[in-house]
Amino acid sequence: MVPVDLAAEYKEIKSGIQTRLARVLKSGRFILDREVMSLESSFARLIGTQFAVAVASGSDALLLSLMALGIGKGDEVITTPLSFIATPAAIVRVGARPVFVDIDPRTFQIDPAKIEGAITQKTKAILPVHLYGSPADMTVIGKLAQKHGLTVIEDCAQSTGAKWKGRMTGSFGQLGAFSFYPTKTLGAFGDGGMITTDQAKLNTLLRSLRNQGTGNTPYHHEKIGLNSRLDELQAAILNVKIKRLSHWNSKRRAVAKQYNHLLEQSGVNGSIEVPARYCKTDHVFHQYPILTDRRDALLRYLRKHHVPANVYYPTPLHLQPCLKHLGYHEGDLPEVEKVCERILHLPIHPYLSVSQQQFIVGLVKKFF
Repeated sequence: MVPVDLAAEYKEIKSGIQTRLARVLKSGRFILDREVMSLESSFARLIGTQFAVAVASGSDALLLSLMALGIGKGDEVITTPLSFIATPAAIVRVGARPVFVDIDPRTFQIDPAKIEGAITQKTKAILPVHLYGSPADMTVIGKLAQKHGLTVIEDCAQSTGAKWKGRMTGSFGQLGAFSFYPTKTLGAFGDGGMITTDQAKLNTLLRSLRNQGTGNTPYHHEKIGLNSRLDELQAAILNVKIKRLSHWNSKRRAVAKQYNHLLEQSGVNGSIEVPARYCKTDHVFHQYPILTDRRDALLRYLRKHHVPANVYYPTPLHLQPCLKHLGYHEGDLPEVEKVCERILHLPIHPYLSVSQQQFIVGLVKKFF
């Protein structure tokens, strides 16, 4: 059993991948050419934005978004303490300060009711993370941003294809940052990322920043940028895979629904919690989390039986050693701290069979 069956995925799309890659290799054009432009167009249509700018990674998508908005030294950006380190790292890299707002333990998302209390005169943006494939409350976040004159950058690294009230994540904020890491719902065969926006000026600026700040004239650099170009080979792969995204996300939802059913039937409801949000069809289930007071022991037990369970994430961001300078201490954000002690993720991907799920849930039942 594997945590994500990328081999099965490749088998399904092998012919299309090989054809598309062969065309790129034959062309001899590997940087910012036809495949990248095609992907940007398709991705913008998928998300429902005017523009999409392909970049080298999801981390760069966040960093370039902050750079394009001019966020820097002395500024504050409100975000969640439950995410991958790339989220606050991008904020720190531009010289700004991440301000963490505790989560709603029912959804694992930033608690919208606590955001306004964290806004100061230094606040420039809100950076919600659509964690595990489930959208944050973009209705409340959007209203708060408008009320206080703030920008919104959506971290959509785990939510490609997810919707909030019928709209795709990545279409609410001024900018949406996506990751194409291989294990994501839409993954490349290496690193890659995308930034979505409806603003023409940001689109133009981002295209410059991703290419060392190059202007309209070759070797004329208007700003200090990055080398963050998605290459043609990765774009070619993604152009094949994007056509299967809806199908794969539907299969992820079916796997999650089956987990819900099996766990309910197993009689372990008193020992584990499955958040109620799983009934929402907007979720794309990049991960399937459960909560239990015996997390570490259950994790060891499942791994002993070759089930690739995992924990995302065992240490909340405000307690990470590299962010010690922010001055947070244990107990500052109690909800996320409790969740990080109890959360466990069961394997989930579009090719996980019912028999494999029965085996996993059977082990969970046997453990308790």
